[in-house]
Amino acid sequence: MKPRIAIFSLTGCEGCSLAILELEDQLLDLLGAVEIVNFREGMTEKDWNIDIGFVDGAVSTSEDEKEVRHFRDKCRILVAIGSCAALGGINTLKHYQGAAGEAEPPVAGNGDVAEYRRYVYGERAEWFPTTKARPISDVVKVDYALPGCPMVKEEFLSFVTSLLAGRTFTLPDFAVCVECKKRGNLCLYEKGIICLGPVTRAGCNAICPTFGSKCEGCRGIVSKEAVAAAGVNLREQYNVSLKDVLDDFRLFGAWQEADLP
Repeated sequence: MKPRIAIFSLTGCEGCSLAILELEDQLLDLLGAVEIVNFREGMTEKDWNIDIGFVDGAVSTSEDEKEVRHFRDKCRILVAIGSCAALGGINTLKHYQGAAGEAEPPVAGNGDVAEYRRYVYGERAEWFPTTKARPISDVVKVDYALPGCPMVKEEFLSFVTSLLAGRTFTLPDFAVCVECKKRGNLCLYEKGIICLGPVTRAGCNAICPTFGSKCEGCRGIVSKEAVAAAGVNLREQYNVSLKDVLDDFRLFGAWQEADLP
């Protein structure tokens, strides 16, 4: 029998689910090897006998938590796709919004729920139940993660192909800067622009710097050691402190701040 696949969404824009549909002809080839049995973006039928489940979106409500536990129970393999599911993503920014929009919790990932509910929803805060936002791995065991905003669809295809072939799949363990140099891009630091490429996990083919935008770290940090080394290089070569670089990291990486050097 073909492996049975499902794609689920929690709190997020569902862009990673749409990235799968954007595979177009490659998706048709994929359908020759797997059977998609549960996918709200692409079908009405639902089946809960699942071999591999893909989840996008962060856990940001009590209903999200209930659903992701259900997904874990029904899926033999569970994969977090995209920054929200893998890292908490931009959803975690709400932890830093107090009454004045400047409240900062003492530990990344915590925050006053009542405060950010009032900040976002005002006098109607009680209408919208919410909890702290976090990656799905904070609630259930995750077997694999494919980060990015959105998830890199070619990486998704490579992952599924590797899994079906019984090959080991690993994410790149080097920084976006490597891909940027391979593409012949002028380093944005040469232009005086602070970019998160030196501390961010590769795998996106440096798409943002290639088209003139700085890397914003949507694939998460490479490793604590690599971040520390990048800090030394940036200080020596461009007179830029690591703090200046990591100040921008909160957009996608607020949940990871505790892991930073």
